[in-house]
Amino acid sequence: MFADYSWPELGAIFAMQGFAGLILFSVFVLMALGLAIIFGQMGVINMAHGEFMILGAYVTYLMSNLFADHVPALFGMYFFVAMFLAFIASGALGLLVEWAMIRHLYKRPLDTLLATWGLSLILQQVYRSVFGAREVGVSIPDWMMGSMPVTDLIEIPINGIFVMVLAVSISVGVYIMMFRSNWGKQVRAINQNRVMAGAVGINTEWTDRLTFGIGCGVAGVAGSAFTMIGSTGPTAGQLYIVDTFLVVVFGGAASLLGTIASAFSISQAQSIMEFFLSGSMAKVLTLLVVVGILMIRPQGLFAMKLRK
Repeated sequence: MFADYSWPELGAIFAMQGFAGLILFSVFVLMALGLAIIFGQMGVINMAHGEFMILGAYVTYLMSNLFADHVPALFGMYFFVAMFLAFIASGALGLLVEWAMIRHLYKRPLDTLLATWGLSLILQQVYRSVFGAREVGVSIPDWMMGSMPVTDLIEIPINGIFVMVLAVSISVGVYIMMFRSNWGKQVRAINQNRVMAGAVGINTEWTDRLTFGIGCGVAGVAGSAFTMIGSTGPTAGQLYIVDTFLVVVFGGAASLLGTIASAFSISQAQSIMEFFLSGSMAKVLTLLVVVGILMIRPQGLFAMKLRK
């Protein structure tokens, strides 16, 4: 297998696989950050997380068509408008879902799993009725097209670089919100001791609602970024929900650093193994390794100590 390649070519191949792993890492981080907020901080098993992501993708699709048809001169900037609107749309739907359904199920975690699974089926049918069953794609602005040559044998796609920059930016933003804002302090206080947090004057119901909304909004931004590397369909979110939960649980449900470390290790392992094996076999082996580690360390890579 390797005898057909020279050493420079092998180096280029592994470098490209490593960069493909970084793009996959960025996608995993974007998808998992919203779930880490909802599942890690609130303990809510949101099986509809993928559908909130796809809502952001469809908002991006609509903005792409809107700018192309009505303001083509500003088409190169549509993606930034789309990301903002994707956050608003998914976040607003998250606030509504938390108020109408999730707030009644906080003490029944298995019921939240069933309820959000039913919600995911409803949202899939809504998307199918509104946008059709076929997958749709967005038109990428000219400045995202092409690739950046690193060496004579290695080229890096510009849209991949953009997704990585976006993942880093969103990660920094979530860190600031969680550890440098009053909202983040309230979320962590509720996570450690809900009764005491309420006793000192924190509005736990509103904080829960806002947390769920922000987590869903981040998922919408992830969906917006997802359109840069893949097509969008009514059931596309279900393709990534298992990977997303795997990343969050493996990293440690309440740990932002653990989520990022988990996304990096899983994406790189999967990308490297895809060079030697098929994509499905690489995913299966990655899953088996992660499950084996979780059997030894059930709390994940980074565990947060809670006061009882």
